[in-house]
Amino acid sequence: MSIERDTNRLILRDLHGGDEAPSSIFVLELMKDGQAAAYDLDVTETRLRIIHRHNQSEYAELCISDEDIIHCRLVGVSLKLTAVKTRYDSLMPYGPKQWEYHLYSKEIKLMFTLLQGHACIQAPWKMVGNDSIELIMNPDGDQDEGCVFVIESYKTVWRKKEYEDYEQARERVERHYEQWLRQMQAVPERYEPSRRLAAYITWSCVVHPEGQLKDYAMYMSKNWMFNIWSWDNCFNAMMLSDHDPQLALAQLDIFMAHQDESGIYADFINDKFLSFNCCKPPIHAWAFARMRERNAWFNEREIVARMYDSLARATNYWLDHRRSVASRLPVYNHGNDSGWDNASIFHDGIPVEAPDLAAHLIRQLDILSSMAAELQREDEAKAWTDKADELYGLLMERLYRGGRFVARYTPEDRIIAHQDSLILYMPLIIGYRLPSEVTAALVNGLAERFEARYGLCTESYHSPLYRDNGYWLGPIWAPVTYLFIDALRHNGYNEFASRLADKFMDLTLVGDMAENFDPFSGQGLVDPAFTWTSSVFLMLARESIQPPEEHHEKIFR
Repeated sequence: MSIERDTNRLILRDLHGGDEAPSSIFVLELMKDGQAAAYDLDVTETRLRIIHRHNQSEYAELCISDEDIIHCRLVGVSLKLTAVKTRYDSLMPYGPKQWEYHLYSKEIKLMFTLLQGHACIQAPWKMVGNDSIELIMNPDGDQDEGCVFVIESYKTVWRKKEYEDYEQARERVERHYEQWLRQMQAVPERYEPSRRLAAYITWSCVVHPEGQLKDYAMYMSKNWMFNIWSWDNCFNAMMLSDHDPQLALAQLDIFMAHQDESGIYADFINDKFLSFNCCKPPIHAWAFARMRERNAWFNEREIVARMYDSLARATNYWLDHRRSVASRLPVYNHGNDSGWDNASIFHDGIPVEAPDLAAHLIRQLDILSSMAAELQREDEAKAWTDKADELYGLLMERLYRGGRFVARYTPEDRIIAHQDSLILYMPLIIGYRLPSEVTAALVNGLAERFEARYGLCTESYHSPLYRDNGYWLGPIWAPVTYLFIDALRHNGYNEFASRLADKFMDLTLVGDMAENFDPFSGQGLVDPAFTWTSSVFLMLARESIQPPEEHHEKIFR
């Protein structure tokens, strides 16, 4: 359920089909004596109560009680559901006090089952579908007797079942959420609101296996970004790895299950679609290495071997299919490939040789070498190291100029003039390979040109291209923040890393768990509730209490 931004209507939504599919399926209205009634909302993590504004004892209450079931209880009021329908959507009687709704546009069906009360259905037929659909659920007789009904979603056929009563369903969901919340890292008291919000967002965005989703998946959001992307899910997997390793590994397994024969991971996946039009930066070996540090469960040889084989194929994709000649570095074919969609290094066109991509690949190659040695594949270990050395040489030869890293516009083999994007500082992640003076210059540049009140701007605030709400042209992003904090820690810049971590944790008290943030005011921007933002907060909260051990040399060299 959501409040529609433009109309302020209360909407029942369905997320099948991903973020390109319309999600609004019903408009909800509170009714009293046949008329629409003014209402207020009382919302908890587990239920929504729509309260009659002039009589607080009268309300409608809804709870998502199972993976595909909504329980609804009405006390003293009625609830009208008006379908937001397309041409072929249709409602038909199914059984006593049951109606089946076929949503052709969503390729699902809904069963409305009235357990107590009575319904008024208005669904005039128009040749190939209902002209409109309106269901009003009412209490029986004396309104105080209440009304209870269930809405159930399914793909093909409805299976008869016994429904528990509303209060039992609500209490069960509340216990499930409380169990999830208890697993989340304890935080200092001032950050408890952020902890609870992050816990709720991550809990509520887990969807069950269906269609292309071969396991439980944590969507990025249930507002607009209801897919999983192949780097977003890495941060969610790292967060989950502490207390729910099976669910953590599932976030990687979903992409491995659909890995193309070329080795590329899908850009995004939902229940209906997977897209290979773009991809995402190769951070997956790093994410898995961090998961292993957090939980020894991931050190099982079978898991390591399976991850190694998939990561090897994914890495070879970049080496074999993303560079035209061996004397050049792999390229991004679109800003979206980098995850930094509109960053200034992409303003001249594509493809682009970018230092962050080279750095991610070098680190991935180094980790693969370590994994190969662990699996007693010594020849492969040496081959990965040789490839890493080769890419490192090309990085320094082609993209290091005048004491700084640059990007190249590949078709003209020229350096891109825009040099104020934070993405150009990402080689800090391979500080273990860089000369110490190069690492120091990167760190100084971060502090002098990018550090703002709440963290690192994605475009320097000195840049003419900086935009207050510019997506990757200024706003702070959680994943990038975490990548830099991790790199700073592993290069010995612990004070700077802790300062950025504190700033980000403070930021969530101002802008909640938004997709990105204004670097100076802290205002949350774009989508207000994002899971990778939540996961980064929870990881930083954990690390502020229990700092990560220095495993850097063991993993990467």
